[in-house]
Amino acid sequence: MATHRTLNRAIPAPLVSDGDGVQIHRAFPNHDLSEFDPFLLLDHMGPMDLKPGEAKGFPDHPHRGFETVTYLLSGEFEHRDSFGHHGVLKAGDVQWMTAGSGLVHSEVPSRNLVQNGGKLEGFQLWVNLPKRDKMKAPRYQERDAAHIPTATGEGVEIKVIAGDSLGVNGAVETHIPIQYLHFKMADGAKHIQEVPHSLNSMIYVISGGLMLGGGFIPKYHLAVLNNDADTVEFTASGETQILLLSAEPIHEPVARYGPFVMNTKEELAQAFEDYRAGRMGTISVSR
Repeated sequence: MATHRTLNRAIPAPLVSDGDGVQIHRAFPNHDLSEFDPFLLLDHMGPMDLKPGEAKGFPDHPHRGFETVTYLLSGEFEHRDSFGHHGVLKAGDVQWMTAGSGLVHSEVPSRNLVQNGGKLEGFQLWVNLPKRDKMKAPRYQERDAAHIPTATGEGVEIKVIAGDSLGVNGAVETHIPIQYLHFKMADGAKHIQEVPHSLNSMIYVISGGLMLGGGFIPKYHLAVLNNDADTVEFTASGETQILLLSAEPIHEPVARYGPFVMNTKEELAQAFEDYRAGRMGTISVSR
């Protein structure tokens, strides 16, 4: 095995529009990478400065069979679902939603952001669920910024959302082994992160740049790592922020279309039928 994980490839995250017109850098899926077991999607919203009335979001839509992870760096998002769940995510907050058997939810800018404008930046990650968990009851794990553990090293600050780093354990329980780490690094800071070689792993560069395996990874790029060591070493080039995402692959068939991710086409068809028949509920509230 290599001393540290090596770089498989670096992929640019093209700028696209989704939802009601939200501008995002889509790290994947795109024409370079369709999925990365068990990860299904990584979107980087913004960063964008919004004038009053400009904020857009993701109106009512269903999900079944996987998890959505929303992490905000700035701005505010209000969420509701067909089970009556409601809340507001603010800067630094995380919502880890297990869609499971299915629900309808919405994620829209808070009234404050719509009325007054402001900076919006954040991420949405989709994580597949093993077949055994796909039809579990929906569940939320919501952690505000103050309750997300932080690990520190020389020139490095790490928000430990899931998994562990430098002996600090994450804030979220997961169905399979997952690392979700947000690094803030000073120029020239170096870090060695333990990542068992059994986990698929990738790094998204939010800002600045990263030296990894003898190559340079600029911002808005996704670095896909090889499973050839139990650690990854990287050095910041300028003031840098990254997400390090690792997880144990599920190794199961994937049938996905739009908001549903199942194991077979028949299960996918049933999900659409259940949604059309109203079995996932509806959001009924005056906004």
